[in-house]
Amino acid sequence: MNNILQYKEEFKSILIAILIGLFIFGVSLTLFNQTQAILFGLIAMLVALWTSEVFPLGVVSLLPILLFPAFGVLSTKATTVNYSHPIIFLFLGGFLLAIAVEKTKLHIYIADKILGLFPSTPRGMIFSLALTAGFLSSILSNTTTTLLLISIALFITDDIKLKMRFALAIAYGASVGGIITPIGTPPNLILMGIMSEKGMELIPFIQWIWMVLPLALVMLVVVSSLLSIGVSKTEIYRDKIKHTLDIPQKKVLFILGGLIFFLLLNTQIGMSESAMLLAAGLILFMPPFKILEWNADAPKVPYQIMFLFGAGFSIAKAFGDTGLADAVASYLLAMTDMPPILLLLSVAVLITFTTEITSNTALISIMLPVIYSVSEQAGINTTLFMMVATVCASYAFMLPIATAPNAIAMSSGAVHIKDMIRYGIVLNFVGIFFIVLIAEFFWKNIL
Repeated sequence: MNNILQYKEEFKSILIAILIGLFIFGVSLTLFNQTQAILFGLIAMLVALWTSEVFPLGVVSLLPILLFPAFGVLSTKATTVNYSHPIIFLFLGGFLLAIAVEKTKLHIYIADKILGLFPSTPRGMIFSLALTAGFLSSILSNTTTTLLLISIALFITDDIKLKMRFALAIAYGASVGGIITPIGTPPNLILMGIMSEKGMELIPFIQWIWMVLPLALVMLVVVSSLLSIGVSKTEIYRDKIKHTLDIPQKKVLFILGGLIFFLLLNTQIGMSESAMLLAAGLILFMPPFKILEWNADAPKVPYQIMFLFGAGFSIAKAFGDTGLADAVASYLLAMTDMPPILLLLSVAVLITFTTEITSNTALISIMLPVIYSVSEQAGINTTLFMMVATVCASYAFMLPIATAPNAIAMSSGAVHIKDMIRYGIVLNFVGIFFIVLIAEFFWKNIL
């Protein structure tokens, strides 16, 4: 009987997802051509399936390989190539490092050190994890920071609800802090690259920090306060643990230290960050380290998250190849008669919520050239609008496909999509408000 009820619920969720897709397809036909409308409908259905969790995350993430060719959106080859994007291999290396940290129980040692610096209450831990993730993400990539810290969040407590809040504190903190420097998150680097390519004056490193640090600090407080609502003031119990590292822990710490050193050095030498993380992960299988064993540890890698980002890059590719990006640009151009602050608000809302259904790296690669073109034609502050779009691409908190930290939080098993949507939608609107406010009254006078 229970199985029959479960099947009915699953069938209902699938039917709802299909109906949502058909509805969005019908609405989109009034604005876009048939292929573009089909793409919107398919994306809506995929988001509904991801949200309902009727199928495993990895299964839904692989559906574009079937659906895009079947509906004439992209060919099979053009779709599948996105599942081997370099960023996916960055994830693979990071996941291997996280597995090694957990296997050697290094995260227990690190967690104990962090707990010793902040109040041992749920609220204290939420603030400390968010702030730690935020400031680490300003010098390392937010992806790397989240991968390194997520195991700590899961160790601190056995309470499932607190695990969820701690994991989100790290993910959201990393996204918020990633904007502080140009190297903190891929969209920042893409912005600088496009500005250089277009012959625009680059934003100096120190000026960048001066511009975005107030925004990041405010958002870190908002994130921590929101996640702290309703938590108890009970002190988190800590077992006494040894305060010396064993040989395996020292080996992992050595690899992590070396990785951080080269990541910092990489701002000058420009090596592939994906290759560096993958190399660090693979070294764990090799002598003299031999921390991981393929048969025992490789199956622990959350491959479904890698498939999720493959789906995101496929969606971004489809945006470009179907002409949907250009079509969106034409509508944006029609909006340039609006007052500047309303135009900023429109760009912020568009980028923030579009990022939710595709990776921020992929989306910003498409949209920054579009915004540049629109700004140039309309004679408005190009740098200001590109900056707003770039920051908004990192401040999408609702769905795991939006940003790498969101996806990593999902991969921990402590966070469900419904949890992420509940907190994320509030942070999306708060982020949009503060970004537009600071852009209009602060950045506008500098850029």
